[in-house]
Amino acid sequence: MNKDHFTFSTDPEMATFERDLLLSVEQMKTGKVRVALSPIANIRNKMHLSQSKFSDLLGVSVRTLQDWEQGRAKPSGAAKTLLKIAELNPEALIAVA
Repeated sequence: MNKDHFTFSTDPEMATFERDLLLSVEQMKTGKVRVALSPIANIRNKMHLSQSKFSDLLGVSVRTLQDWEQGRAKPSGAAKTLLKIAELNPEALIAVA
């Protein structure tokens, strides 16, 4: 979207929201802002695994992993232990999976 051709809302609150949103998009495009990953997503990314492969290693569904990564659910005690192993010694998790 070209901001030169964008008409802001006449509602002051909505116009402020639109300007802030447009600024955020511009900052993301220029690399000034980065999306922070959850700790679980960071572990998965460090292992260079897709959600599908990582969820297979952990013995959970992709949906469950997504819920953990997005903060909609928290892993159980056993899953927390597996995640800690994945973080500290990923080769060990791969070896026993």
